[in-house]
Amino acid sequence: MNLFDLKGKVALVTGANQGLGKGIAKGLAEHGAEIVILDLKVNPDTIAEFEKEGHKAHGFDFDLSKFDDYDSIIDQIVKKVGKIDILVNNAGVQKRHPSVEFPKKDWDFVVDINMNAVFYMCQKVGKLMIEQGYGKIVNLASLLSFQGGFTVPAYAASKGGVMQFSKSLANEWAGKGITINCIAPGYMATEMNTALLADENRNRQILERIPAGRWGKPEDLAGAAVFLASTASDYVNGHVIAVDGGWLGR
Repeated sequence: MNLFDLKGKVALVTGANQGLGKGIAKGLAEHGAEIVILDLKVNPDTIAEFEKEGHKAHGFDFDLSKFDDYDSIIDQIVKKVGKIDILVNNAGVQKRHPSVEFPKKDWDFVVDINMNAVFYMCQKVGKLMIEQGYGKIVNLASLLSFQGGFTVPAYAASKGGVMQFSKSLANEWAGKGITINCIAPGYMATEMNTALLADENRNRQILERIPAGRWGKPEDLAGAAVFLASTASDYVNGHVIAVDGGWLGR
């Protein structure tokens, strides 16, 4: 048996239009999973790209801040694809301000999307997984689940929260055939980090700290995601895998 075979599995990935989510979704698809992309506005070209490569893919437009609509969107997805075996909570946002000036609206926005939405997706999809007796949940944490960062208190708080409640859910649901783990990406060359990449001094400082000597790419997360979504990780629960080029070990 191929421990990493995902044939016959349906994977719901939030924020998979581009960046890390797309890289993760492609990795799951290449191992046989049928992909459901949930994003604010799914790009038809993204779905076409998956289908051109021979993968099954579906897109659903959804605003993750609309918590009262979660039951409805999950029902729509299940009616379309039949089930959800794998949930990857990838969607995330960032706002930077000095902490003494951090606006409440930006704090609430970051915490709602990065933490509250992740919990409620786990809650709603987890209920289905408990009923079917099987499920794999992968939540995106961050290096800032462990460290504080600069001018990003809401992001650090939200990612710390994701790591901790993922462990709590793992304690509750491990005996029900469900695993809940996290991936903590390091510094990734994505749209969210455009400002850091463009800042010559900060970019240099970051690269000097990364033992691998480069920023991460979306495809660097695919291996960890496939592992945590497959039977290869059936006895791994409540864990956080850092994919950071060695940053945390330095």
